Amino acid sequence: MTAAGAAVRAGRAGPDQPVVTAVLRSFLRAALARTLDAGLPVVTQRRRLEAVTRLMLPPRSAAFRDATLGEVPGTWTEAVGASDAGTGVLYLHGGGYCVGSSRTHRALTGHLAVRTGALVYAPDYRLAPEHPCPAAIEDAVAAYRGWLALGVDPRLLVIAGDSAGGGLAVATTLRLRDEGLPLPQALVLFSPWVDLALADFDESVPGEIMLKRPWIEECARSYLGGRPGTDPRASPLYADLRGLPRTLIQVGTDEVLLPDSRRLRERLTASGVTAVLEEYHRRWHVFQANAGVLRDADRALEAVARFIAST
Repeated sequence: MTAAGAAVRAGRAGPDQPVVTAVLRSFLRAALARTLDAGLPVVTQRRRLEAVTRLMLPPRSAAFRDATLGEVPGTWTEAVGASDAGTGVLYLHGGGYCVGSSRTHRALTGHLAVRTGALVYAPDYRLAPEHPCPAAIEDAVAAYRGWLALGVDPRLLVIAGDSAGGGLAVATTLRLRDEGLPLPQALVLFSPWVDLALADFDESVPGEIMLKRPWIEECARSYLGGRPGTDPRASPLYADLRGLPRTLIQVGTDEVLLPDSRRLRERLTASGVTAVLEEYHRRWHVFQANAGVLRDADRALEAVARFIAST
């Protein structure tokens, strides 16, 4: 338990799997240093990320199918043999709003589907700089509307996302609220990026292995498209958060976006939203993508499954 309050709980009490942790850190640091790099053409970043993430294998018990939902292309993911009556998850991938796709996140969506038994849809929303804010929000809302059009009870739906996709999950739900659409039963956010103004960005975190300030700033400029960093559509930390569904936030303590998660939990709680923040000691940005190898990632997704099932 941290000093932040009862709504914050530790995901792990101390270091675990030291050899596995060291290998993963070294691999991710080396692979992403040449990928998420400011000044590198975005098309090159996208191509390199596709290559790197092909090395992160999804579980064999997950099945993937390219499809379209609400006229937004993407990928359906489900556990082989899963029941059709389970929860549906609209999963919004990370990548600074500039890179990433449903393909780069198959390891994460695959393990999420297997651990929760949910049917997961990851839309390939439009990316910046070609399509700045609010294009990604419009696509996410369209995919959600597509799910409702299938006759699915929103009480069986969850919106989830990692990093920029976590911020997009919040922004999308705010748009749904403002349009009077039925909201999902919950939000699940992995290391959400919710403040593109970088007001509390701490680049001195010693364990950070992925995100560098120049790249983050470049992505923010691309997505904002001339808007201020505090625009609530791009930075939902500055939005009116009242009325949002219960929210689970998971974050590692070794990442520069830790303050975003803490501040978001505080803002949600102050707005009357039930919000739980789980901090995983000495874990990196979106460590859940290493499920199947890293035990903390497995534990985190098991916690997600319990949270979803606790309606």
